[in-house]
Amino acid sequence: MTEPAPVFANGVDHERLTSQLRFYLETDKLKRILRRNMLVDGSRRENDAEHSWHLALAARVFAEYAPEGTDIDRVVEMLVLHDIVEIDAGDTFVYDAQESVSQLERERAAADRIFALLPEDQAKRTRALWEEFEARETPEARFAKAIDRLAPMLANWHTEGGTWVRHGVTRAQVLEKVRIIAEGSEALGSYAVALIEDADRRGYLATG
Repeated sequence: MTEPAPVFANGVDHERLTSQLRFYLETDKLKRILRRNMLVDGSRRENDAEHSWHLALAARVFAEYAPEGTDIDRVVEMLVLHDIVEIDAGDTFVYDAQESVSQLERERAAADRIFALLPEDQAKRTRALWEEFEARETPEARFAKAIDRLAPMLANWHTEGGTWVRHGVTRAQVLEKVRIIAEGSEALGSYAVALIEDADRRGYLATG
């Protein structure tokens, strides 16, 4: 990748700014990582950058359904960062058990490389936010994960089953993911159950 053009300004730490620019330009690659699900209008597959932006917006829109005291700014930060590792690791289909076996190893290696492009203090903070999201041990991480799980369900419902139909996903498989949504938000979890029940009635989910 071409190095960022040098910047000359009084009072600027040029080494720090260069590291930040390098990270910023590297994350442009997220726009090239295609996810399995389609846009809501069914016109094409969604990319990771679009997905991350839309989730950050959802965190603001659905903030009232987060547990009391949840720091929504922190949730938004997590959602903006959570899929950056897929620049190296690629998108892992949530219903592909075989591909999921190596997911954590691939994503941790990606985190080691990509977050380290930042200055040390920012690298530590962004890596810690990514680890927090993955661990789902805080209200913020659980709410962020709930939104991340709900988004593809909404896309699949609006595209007449979408990836559920293409990959023969069952009602039981989808309901298993609702547990994660309910852990982060009781209201969004209840909505997800109703959405899946309706999807099942419409024939969007496989039997079994």
